[in-house]
Amino acid sequence: MSYSKDRYFSDLRASLKKELGLSNDFIVPRLEKIVLNCTSSEAAHDSKVLQCIVDELAAISGQKPVITKAKRSIAGFKLREGAKLGAKVTLRRDRMYEFVDRLVYVALPKVRDFRGLSSRGLDGCGNFSMGIKEQIVFPEINYDKIDKIRGFDITICTTAHDNRSALALLKSLKLPFTS
Repeated sequence: MSYSKDRYFSDLRASLKKELGLSNDFIVPRLEKIVLNCTSSEAAHDSKVLQCIVDELAAISGQKPVITKAKRSIAGFKLREGAKLGAKVTLRRDRMYEFVDRLVYVALPKVRDFRGLSSRGLDGCGNFSMGIKEQIVFPEINYDKIDKIRGFDITICTTAHDNRSALALLKSLKLPFTS
């Protein structure tokens, strides 16, 4: 069992319940899923780029990514409907908490000029989105085998219904927000 999951169910749930003034354990906010998404315009024209994206997301997440396709054609971007653009992974349960541990304790400290996460990434419904500019901050990525530095998006979905509850949950899981 991961450190974050252990801490959430033993300590954090009770403290969040008290902090937010909730009466029931079942309405205390918790993590629902984490979605990792990487898209590249080069992937539509080069299958090797798409394979690199899939391999890197698989290494970071520990499960097989789903390939994403273009919903419609856009002539200005030389994009056809159905063209393969990238990949995404949805993490739930134990893998989700293990990813949070690796993100907080390993990856984010390796980000260059990192001053903390902005709370502007919250969407008002309890979800938080952020971007990673370099995939090499994760130790699973072998620096010698990558062809290009790529970033990806991370969306953390919670059961919270507002920004205040979601921010309290994410701060209690040790995500480093700026004040």
